[in-house]
Amino acid sequence: MSVLARLVRAAPAGALALALVGGCAAGGGADDGASGADVAAGGPGSADADAGEPTRAASDQPHPGGPPPGVVVDYQLGGGYPAPDGVGGVVRDVTDEPEPGLWSACYVNGFQTQPGDRDAWLTDHPDLVLRDDAGEPVVDEGWPDELLLDTSTAANRAALAEVLGAQVRACAERGFAAVELDNLDSWTRSGGRLDEDGAVDLAARLVAVAHDAGLAAGQKNTPQLGTRGRDEAGFDFAVAEECAQYDECAAYTEVYGDAVLDIEYTDAGFAAACADPDRPPSTIRRDRDLSTPDDPAYVFAAC
Repeated sequence: MSVLARLVRAAPAGALALALVGGCAAGGGADDGASGADVAAGGPGSADADAGEPTRAASDQPHPGGPPPGVVVDYQLGGGYPAPDGVGGVVRDVTDEPEPGLWSACYVNGFQTQPGDRDAWLTDHPDLVLRDDAGEPVVDEGWPDELLLDTSTAANRAALAEVLGAQVRACAERGFAAVELDNLDSWTRSGGRLDEDGAVDLAARLVAVAHDAGLAAGQKNTPQLGTRGRDEAGFDFAVAEECAQYDECAAYTEVYGDAVLDIEYTDAGFAAACADPDRPPSTIRRDRDLSTPDDPAYVFAAC
C-alpha cells in the first residue's frame, strides 16, 4: 500500500480559494447532475453519472500541455522563486503565478479542503464535506486542518466539480499549462466511507474541466490506480512523491512513460532514484517543507 499520509501539502490557498468557493456557491449550477466531462463534451448528464459510476474521460489523447520530454521540473509549492539552473519547469500553488518562459503546472487540492478554507467549506458547502457517524467532519489524520470532501454520490461529485472547477479554470486564467490534483487517494483515509470509483469519477470531471480550459492534468500519487487514472480519469502525466523511496516509480512510468515528475525528500530516496537508469527523467530532491532559497532548510538537487 502507498503511504497513507504524504508529508507535503501546499500552503493554504488563502483569499483566492475562499473567493472561488464563495463565488461558486452563489453561482450554483450543480443541480442538473451534469459532470465535468459532460460539460466538456457539450452533452447532458450521462447515465453513468446518474448511477454513480465512474465517468469516462472526455478524450483518449494526452493533452498537449503536459511536461515537455526530458525537462526537469522543480516543485515550488512553498512559494515561487527563480528556477535553478537546468530546470525547465515548475509546479506552484493555485495562488501563485507561472514562471515566464518555463512549463508551469498549478496545484489544486482536489479531494480535501485547504487549511485556510475549512470554515468556508463548512459554511458554504456543508453537505459536500464528508461526515462521520456522529455528523462530524472527517479529517485527514496526517493533516488535521484538512477535511475530506464527500465523493460518495454522483450529485456530490457534480457539485464538487463545479466548486473545484473554478480553481482549475483560475490556473488557466493565470497562464499555467497544467494542473495537478492533490489527495486523489483521500478515500484510503476515509474509514471506508469513500471508495476508489468515486475518486476516479470526480477526477474525470475535474480533468474534463482542465482539458476544456486548455490545461493538461496530472495524477498525484495513488499508484494503486494502475491504468485507471489515464484511461478512465484522463490524466496526462503523474506527480509522484518519493516513488523511489517506496519502490513505486514503475507503477507510474509503466502508465505515463516519461511524463512522470518524481520528488524525493530523503538523501536515501534520492540516491536510489539517481542510481536507477529507469527513473523518471524529472527526478529531484526537495526539502519536506518545500521552502524557498532564502530559508536555511532549502534543498534542491536533480539527478
